[in-house]
Amino acid sequence: MGLIEKKVAKVDIICNGDILYRLFRYRLSELLNLAPEYFKSCKLQEGEWGAIGSIVNWNYVLDGKSQVVTHNIDALDEKNKSLCFKTLNGDLLKFYKSFRAYLQVDGNTESSTVTWTFEYEKMSQNAPDPDSLLELLKNVIKYAETRLNPTLVLRLLRRL
Repeated sequence: MGLIEKKVAKVDIICNGDILYRLFRYRLSELLNLAPEYFKSCKLQEGEWGAIGSIVNWNYVLDGKSQVVTHNIDALDEKNKSLCFKTLNGDLLKFYKSFRAYLQVDGNTESSTVTWTFEYEKMSQNAPDPDSLLELLKNVIKYAETRLNPTLVLRLLRRL
């Protein structure tokens, strides 16, 4: 077995962390509306939305290229607002033997910190780090923040 590598990114947001957690657990298809330039389709293949073992198929755009991924919810902790998405199939597995994305949401109703952690094993030393994907997910969190926080939306509109 090769070396498991890790990448972590934190994003501070001004919105209710519970809502954001529920979005990523139960309402993944809403990301099509929040970030249509990144996400093209999201379909539940098996199970129920938000349940451990549920399988979801995605079409998304990364670095200007169409990508596909199939993942499941491998683990969750409702109390700590954390999810683990395990990649089962798709373009990521061209570069990685295994790939898991962990989402952790900390915070209260007014502000939160969202942490994305990737754990992956590269197919070879030449495989790229998943920096572009991490950047994409950070951007999606910021998009969600502006849409889930009405006060922030009003502030942004006043600046126009």
